[in-house]
Amino acid sequence: MEKGTSCAPTCHTIFLAWTWLLLLSWCCTGAEITCGSCSSPSPSWPPASPRLRQEQRPPPPRGWRSRPGGRARGSAGSAAAAEPLPGGEPGGRAGPRGAALRSAGAGGGAPGARGPAAARTRRSSEGRRALPAGGGRGVPAAEGQRGGRAQPRGPPEEGRAARLRGAEELRLASTTFALTGDAAHNQAMVHWSGHNSSVILILTKLYDFNLGSVTESSLWRSTDYGTTYEKLNDKVGLKTVLSYLYVSPTNKRKIMLLSDPEIESSILISSDEGATYQKYRLNFYIQSLLFHPRQEEWILAYSLDQKLYSSMDFGRKWQLMHERVTPNRFYWSVTGLDKEPDLVHMEARTADGHTHYLTCRIQECSETKRSGPFSRSIDISSLVVQDEYIFIQVTAGGRANYYVSYRREPFAQIKLPKYSLPKDMHIISTDENQVFAAVQEWNQNDTYNLYISDTRGVYFTLALENVKSSRGLEGNIIIDLYEVAGIKGIFLANRKIDDQIKTFITYNKGRDWRLLQAPDTDLRGDPVVCQLPFCSLHLHLQLSENPYTSGSISSKETAPGLLVATGNIGSELSYTDVGMFISSDGGNSWRQIFEEEYNVWFLDWGGALVAMKHTSVPIRHMWVSFDEGRSWSKYSFTSTPLFVDGSLVDPGIETQIMTVFGHFSLRSEWQLVKVDYKSVFSRRCNKDDYQTWHLHNQGEPCVMGERKIYKKRKPGAQCSLGQDYSQTVVSEPCVCGQEDFECDYGYERHSNNKCVPAFWFSPSSLSKDCSIGQSYLNSTGYRRIVSNNCTDGLQEQYMAKMEKCPGKAPRGLHILTADGKLVTEQGHNATFIILMEEGDLQRTNIQLDFGDGIAVSYANFSPVEDGIRHVYKSAGIFQVTAYAENSLGSDTAVLFLHVVCPVEHVHLSVPFVAIRNKDVNITAVVWPSQAGTLTYFWWFGNSTKPLITLESSISYVFAVEGMNTVTVQVAAGNTLIQDTKEIAVHEYFQSQLLSFSPNLDYHNPDIPEWRQDIGKVIKRALAQVTGIPDEQILVAVFPGLPTSAELFILPHKNTTERRKSSEADLEQVVEILFNALNQNLVQFELKPGVEVVVYVTQLTLAPLVDSSTGHSSSAMLMLLSVVFVGLAVFLIYKFKRKIPWINIYAQVQHDKEQEMIGSVSQSENAPKITLSEFTDPEELMDKELDTRVMGSISTIANSESTKEIPNCTSV
Repeated sequence: MEKGTSCAPTCHTIFLAWTWLLLLSWCCTGAEITCGSCSSPSPSWPPASPRLRQEQRPPPPRGWRSRPGGRARGSAGSAAAAEPLPGGEPGGRAGPRGAALRSAGAGGGAPGARGPAAARTRRSSEGRRALPAGGGRGVPAAEGQRGGRAQPRGPPEEGRAARLRGAEELRLASTTFALTGDAAHNQAMVHWSGHNSSVILILTKLYDFNLGSVTESSLWRSTDYGTTYEKLNDKVGLKTVLSYLYVSPTNKRKIMLLSDPEIESSILISSDEGATYQKYRLNFYIQSLLFHPRQEEWILAYSLDQKLYSSMDFGRKWQLMHERVTPNRFYWSVTGLDKEPDLVHMEARTADGHTHYLTCRIQECSETKRSGPFSRSIDISSLVVQDEYIFIQVTAGGRANYYVSYRREPFAQIKLPKYSLPKDMHIISTDENQVFAAVQEWNQNDTYNLYISDTRGVYFTLALENVKSSRGLEGNIIIDLYEVAGIKGIFLANRKIDDQIKTFITYNKGRDWRLLQAPDTDLRGDPVVCQLPFCSLHLHLQLSENPYTSGSISSKETAPGLLVATGNIGSELSYTDVGMFISSDGGNSWRQIFEEEYNVWFLDWGGALVAMKHTSVPIRHMWVSFDEGRSWSKYSFTSTPLFVDGSLVDPGIETQIMTVFGHFSLRSEWQLVKVDYKSVFSRRCNKDDYQTWHLHNQGEPCVMGERKIYKKRKPGAQCSLGQDYSQTVVSEPCVCGQEDFECDYGYERHSNNKCVPAFWFSPSSLSKDCSIGQSYLNSTGYRRIVSNNCTDGLQEQYMAKMEKCPGKAPRGLHILTADGKLVTEQGHNATFIILMEEGDLQRTNIQLDFGDGIAVSYANFSPVEDGIRHVYKSAGIFQVTAYAENSLGSDTAVLFLHVVCPVEHVHLSVPFVAIRNKDVNITAVVWPSQAGTLTYFWWFGNSTKPLITLESSISYVFAVEGMNTVTVQVAAGNTLIQDTKEIAVHEYFQSQLLSFSPNLDYHNPDIPEWRQDIGKVIKRALAQVTGIPDEQILVAVFPGLPTSAELFILPHKNTTERRKSSEADLEQVVEILFNALNQNLVQFELKPGVEVVVYVTQLTLAPLVDSSTGHSSSAMLMLLSVVFVGLAVFLIYKFKRKIPWINIYAQVQHDKEQEMIGSVSQSENAPKITLSEFTDPEELMDKELDTRVMGSISTIANSESTKEIPNCTSV
């Protein structure tokens, strides 16, 4: 996605195989041609490894990724995308931008070049196999056969075209030049300077797949647009073996050649478009290069041993910058954003072994001169510097957190919808001050959801679900999304619906999507029967990774509204029955132009089209259209049929030259056919040759808030546009309507087209930056689409309102450590982060007590944004307390920090409601289980000293009604983990199990936060239907599937003195709730279109009072289990002397008890229950069960600890 991922715009390399079909592997120099027919034994196709000298490199880790060529397609994990050729790129949009996270070839903030790691891709020279260029959908042929494509349905050389014009053969002026002596060479790299330069450079190589190196090379140069070539081996050294060719993106006259490192490490530099060279030795081996976007002499070089070097004289002298830089994670400064033009952004490993984001200047990059814009360590291969944005990833607690810096502001955490829970994330585009991201969520495998951000790249909203993804040749992820060139806001996407892939289009950046209307007639003029939504047009959206093929879809900045794509008509996307389709009105209507696949290029600023059949047989014709594909003329470009490897459309615009690469036979030398298509234009266009075209969306003239009128050449006008052509655009703003606004963060669009808060979002929360006396923008739930230019209309109604800050007391105070851990080493810095969900950051005083007798205070939050550092001089467990206070209130947060003794994950299992002054069994479940002894630290309420046990369960008596907090920490060796739960303590209560309609299970990610939020939603629904106060209802959602919950009905506050009357009141509340549940009146909307109904499962006895006459099956099971356990204990005690293993168990247990910190035994106050109690339900309720444990029965009573906390010792 980044600009710097690109290489020199006109330096490209491609791979060729036996059938002379083009196979691609990107490098910063471009694509490389590989001749599979040339002699040289090699492994069978496909290659065993993607990169030379990195065969054992593991696949890139998951995380932030983005596609090469970011403006039109998502991809990651591959190599950098080459920049298109000026004026004639076949890949679609001029100037694609982007960099792939965790991919070879990620670049800096502007065009540059990277290459060797990505370019040296193996290709087989045995078996005469090839994949079809541009899509790889052919089947390899058997030994001695060509190609793998199905036989064409049309004529043997050319497919059926729309309205083929004329019967006589027309001929284009062309010349052919053979690279004599290079028949054995199996790879070639081509550079055309462009900008009306007549110089073309070609580097051919013999790559030995067994040795993994280049053994021969030849350098050719043409000064007459490819009519003739001169061999320059004597000028670079007859014994010099060249491996790569680079061109400065800011001065095409400057050329750099790399020698093969297997022979020598050197570079050859030319400042006169390759006429002469100077050779310089290197003391390191270059893996990739990155040129500065503005300074033609400045280059960054990355070595094979992960060192980063810089040069300020185009490679003549080099200086080491850093020794441990992550591959492809270094970037040049971005003009207008970074203060110094020689600033370098890099991701590197520091001395502590962690990965950090660092910046420094190329001549001042010593350890003391480097700075870290992000204070904490980051995930490896996650740094992306792109346009106004910088992205990083930090994984904590097993979840990836993403951060963004907009225009070099402090990093902010990216906010996706709360339960997106991303497994993988790709940055698709950062154009027009907005971020497009593809997120694979927790319940997706082969699809991604498309999200779009606000201007700062912080708040993301859903644009489209289940977008198709696939893997490229290098294992990179490719997202099926295409942005139409020349018109902002139009995107095409392939979406998976019910196991079918369908193509959708949007005209307002993803707010609204619709299927594509199929053509009315086919090529023969017969009507096409295709009724939406059951049948539509579907397109392949793969951009060409190869600069010598057009790809499956293409459009052009200078030809707005014109799209050419491969696709099919039907109920879903097909990979077999495909043809070529064209749209002249921005995707509103389509026409079929060929029945088979063709490469189609834009000529003369997009005013004409040239098509060449995508085939494995030799051809000698191409097709030209001057009326946007309505009719085609057939031209021959060579007298002898040619196996075409690829074509390069004139990068100089004015010269109107096209170069076709190929071979006359499988053993012939490289043939370069120079085609001059100037003769097809009869004259230069005048004002009478143009017409206006109005952009629209199914007749609606307002697109992205504007009415636009474009100037286009009239269909059929066979005139050339010329260099001074200007697509005059007349635009005027439209009145704002609903289609100009998308839902703001936290809101979802419902069926009535209204944006409604999601169930997890609270619109009432104010900005923390809002201080008394100031104002803030209060969202209405809508935000205008970025780059939309509408005015008036609904703008006033939907725009955020400026309101006075009312001020708010501190709430949601949190204290964290910078690394997310609850353990630190003695004598080392511990960094504390203080967060507050609500309150006045500027007028709230902060005090932090480190728990060791030292405390600090601050007048507001400004000094603590980057964390508070403290060094503990002694080991132990310290209670760190944060206190926030302003004139409206205060809040406190506590963290218990272990100084030395670090653990992983623990789940605290507690009942949701308990009886005051009765035993409550609490269990800590550690996962995964650790070998050795575990130490458990228990905190109850506001106690500052923990109870310490060696058992995972404890029994505790709560004496105070209300919400009580339980915190447990588990230590195992050098690991520490913690969990906190709250228990509602009351004198009595009743409960009821709940179940839900099955559709809730599909949306259940089974994580604690989701269960808590769903419990709140059910509670609100119950209160709304019945009118019962919130404080009398508690809903606890259980883990696992199917989703179930328990409803607790609690008494009114302060009703202990009037117990009997309150019990009667509780019965009335229970009756009201049950009537509502039994009538299916309780339901809630999880998301638009997902309505969930709450049902009664079965009645269960509460721990104390439940006046229903039926027995609870769970209570009966609990009582029976207690009786059986009692009988078993009695029998074991009675006969233990006659059972040898019982004695051993008792002895071991006795020894273990001596090591325990506190005694654990059956409480004398535990209830004594007999079988006779089961016969009388009234007596059962009168005796009031003492305890109720969810899911299990525990007999452990109170446990007290008098042992001191260990002083930094291993447990």
